[in-house]
Amino acid sequence: MSEQKDNLWQRIEKNIRYCISGVWNDTRSLWSVKIVKIVNLSVQAFLDRDLQVRACALTYNTVLAVVPALAMLFAIARGFGFQNLLQSELFRYFPAQRQALETALTYVDNYLAQASQGVFIGIGLIVLLWTLVSLMGNVEDTFNHVWNVSTKRSLQRKITDYTALFLLLPVLMVCSAGITIFMSDAVQRLFQDNALSPMMHRLLSFMPTVISWFVFTAAYYLVPNTKVKFKGALYAGVICGTLFQVIQWLFVSGQVYVSKYNAIYGSFAFLPLVLIWLQLSWLITLSGVVLTYAWQNFDSFAHRDKAKGVSQTYANNLAIAVLALAAQRFKNREQAITRNEIIRNYDIPGPLADKIFEQLKQSGLLTVITKDKDDDAAYQPAFDPDDMTVNMAANALTDLGNTHFIAKADTQFAQLLERITTLREDQQSSTPDIALCDLL
Repeated sequence: MSEQKDNLWQRIEKNIRYCISGVWNDTRSLWSVKIVKIVNLSVQAFLDRDLQVRACALTYNTVLAVVPALAMLFAIARGFGFQNLLQSELFRYFPAQRQALETALTYVDNYLAQASQGVFIGIGLIVLLWTLVSLMGNVEDTFNHVWNVSTKRSLQRKITDYTALFLLLPVLMVCSAGITIFMSDAVQRLFQDNALSPMMHRLLSFMPTVISWFVFTAAYYLVPNTKVKFKGALYAGVICGTLFQVIQWLFVSGQVYVSKYNAIYGSFAFLPLVLIWLQLSWLITLSGVVLTYAWQNFDSFAHRDKAKGVSQTYANNLAIAVLALAAQRFKNREQAITRNEIIRNYDIPGPLADKIFEQLKQSGLLTVITKDKDDDAAYQPAFDPDDMTVNMAANALTDLGNTHFIAKADTQFAQLLERITTLREDQQSSTPDIALCDLL
């Protein structure tokens, strides 16, 4: 019995080691192997990027933006005559906090009144739009952080894209509510005495989940400022949209128990529950981002663990090799080199490839020229390849970054730094090396 127990623990430990690190050395194309890699990369990406902290920050941003968002929603809903519908839906979702909701809606009415009168009409509209644009900007930055994207949308694109989104979203929400009511009435009339009526009502009640799938999929596909494959966004959207509906159902169902906390929090009993719900919602949303990222990039993490500790010299040598390949292709008038090609043909891990191309761009050696059919960035030399040398490229990569920004150190070490620079240059011409103690 003891031997069987020991063997069981050994198998468990072996499987754990495989799931944590061994799976990256498994080259089989089985779905089980792919799923383990995707889950492994998702967990690592979630932890490495401090998404728990970013979810807290987005929760805070959402609380600041909730009144302006409701104000815009109700302003557009009034134009469609659906204000009472939205208000009744809120009361239905949160029956135990009717008083708190009435207070919040009073704030919304006051906000709209102040934003539409006198001198406040311009300032109020600007503040409203800027609050919402700022929230979406933080969401985009978080998504880009997961995808290792350093290039952000320009301020002009942020303002135009996000403003259009916030003007269109309330219209879609109001129209969706109206369509739901219309379909519900139509089902009652058509299937009132029909055996299919219960099934049709179940299908109709499933519509919010389908809408959640669509919203999450669209967010994962459109928000990151990079090419995202739709299939990965769809998978993550279905999973996270379903989880979001479960959390929402638990939150709505738990409203009946909020009355127990009224004795402690009074009318503010609703607030901690809302904060918890927002936090969980953002955690689910960001989990979907890392799932999409992992599904699209798990093939490029074959040597992920070793790539984390790669030396700067080895990384620079790889960068020079990639630069030489790009220069040769440019000189021979061949197709420009791409990130996916480097990963696929040379088995370089994705993060290391991203680091190489980013350093080559920042050092002024490579430039992005176009994107291929898969929207993968293509690179070519930033200037005449005949003027590029190995030492010049190595020096450009070595000198990349900020220098001479510490006034006291630069002043007191001025002669020493100059001598070190001279000795390193002389070392390249076979000048004998000297001991560190002889520098001073």
